[in-house]
Amino acid sequence: MRLWLLLFIKTAMKVYQEEEIQQKLANQLGEWEYKENSISCEYKFKDFIEAFSFMSAVALCAEKMNHHPAWSNVYNTVDFRLNTHDAGGVTEKDFNLALQINQIYNSRFRNS
Repeated sequence: MRLWLLLFIKTAMKVYQEEEIQQKLANQLGEWEYKENSISCEYKFKDFIEAFSFMSAVALCAEKMNHHPAWSNVYNTVDFRLNTHDAGGVTEKDFNLALQINQIYNSRFRNS
């Protein structure tokens, strides 16, 4: 990527400081936590099929947002780590995706 474009991206997206991140998490995303320059959360499901279905739904949402999570899946557990690599930290894009992930989970999987 060209240097001028990287500089534009870094200045166009506000990178939140830890205190701001902690406050946003407390107000909007209580089950998420801040660690290692990312916001993260773990979701558990009844089995692998349900976990994979959740991941598929999140993948479609993330693609539409053009913001792709770092995630892992082991059997019935899905772990997310979100940060905006181009900006070098946690930005509004990460909070927006986390809110969408929560909405997908709450609307389709919470009571499974």
